Amino acid sequence: MTHGKCADETKLACKLENDMNWLKDVRTECFSVQTTMTVGGYLDLVRPAHSARGALSGQRDTLKTTTAKRIRDRMVADIRRGAVLPPVVIGAVVDSNTFATYPLSVTEADQILPAGVRSQLSIIDGMQRTAALSEASTLEPTVLGSTMRVEFWLTQSVRTMVYRMLVLNTGQVPWTLARQLSVVFAPLLHEIQENVTEINRLFTPNNPGRRVNPGEFSSDALVELYIGFSLRKTNIDTRESLSDEFSRLDFVDNLTDTAFQKQFYGCLSIMTRLDKAFSRFDAGSNARLSKGRNIFDSQPARIGFVVAVAQHVIGRPGMDRLHDERSARMQKVCADADRLLARLAAMKPEDIGRFLQLDVLSETLDKRVGQVGRFERGLYFDGFEVLIDENFDLDTMEPCWRAN
Repeated sequence: MTHGKCADETKLACKLENDMNWLKDVRTECFSVQTTMTVGGYLDLVRPAHSARGALSGQRDTLKTTTAKRIRDRMVADIRRGAVLPPVVIGAVVDSNTFATYPLSVTEADQILPAGVRSQLSIIDGMQRTAALSEASTLEPTVLGSTMRVEFWLTQSVRTMVYRMLVLNTGQVPWTLARQLSVVFAPLLHEIQENVTEINRLFTPNNPGRRVNPGEFSSDALVELYIGFSLRKTNIDTRESLSDEFSRLDFVDNLTDTAFQKQFYGCLSIMTRLDKAFSRFDAGSNARLSKGRNIFDSQPARIGFVVAVAQHVIGRPGMDRLHDERSARMQKVCADADRLLARLAAMKPEDIGRFLQLDVLSETLDKRVGQVGRFERGLYFDGFEVLIDENFDLDTMEPCWRAN
């Protein structure tokens, strides 16, 4: 009798422990699970996720101040003496079939994470601790056998990972927008490639290249487009801290809309298809704008396009539209763009050249003004705003290039 009671209590204790390890965030449809790992196992797990970006500290620069260096050195020394650090938080985007199996009756990392997502992990919280652990294990190999706590944040979309990072991870040294997003860099790019199949090549710091064909973009450019689409601003200071409350609120508010990510991918898809359609024209000269591809060679043009779509669909900053209106507007933009793309597909290359009016654009861009980058972004934004307002139904792009 007593033995049976003890067994029941043991089962209850196990169940409570498992329930405490696996928690569901019903707000964002994510799972949080905390477990323990050896330092060596943890470093092996996260290393592939960062191989494309160099050192482990590459996502967030190691703090440079004298005080920070002393604290970092103290952390390394404490780790070598057996200190237990706060849990490191790892984000992972899994497919819907895998997500449906959660929660599991296990907490071991190799059973939680499918092999296919391990190269796409993101350290949401703990880059400095990870770098310190790596340094300490180099100085003291026995550290690799020490135990540490790790929390896995499991989600089906990079959108909810960004939301978790911005809302629940604010009590620390402020990061810039670009640095915040670099934490989910690999999953974001992976999702872009899955959802925007028109993109042919992505250039990364570890796989550099030069754009020579349409549908080719750098990873940095796409991250900036993501920021621009959410903030709906053409002039983005990527050094701007997220302590700017308006930027934070705009980003968070958009991430709460489940269709936001899909709308961004739809916008990127339209831009890439236009890029390919425009590129059929090539005047064969050495002029700055002699090819249709030259339009979206320019980051100001890309920013101008995505922000024009974002303001039309989501609304101007501070004037956000409701979910249903956003969806309806995005559907109309896609339908209007499809009609223009069908027209362009039926045109001869020289007709596309006449449609693009690159000579008018070139004259407009040649204006001598200060802050050239800001001027060009504004020009392209005004131009693509005209294109959208006219339902993509123009005889030529001249009204776009003369709108500024």
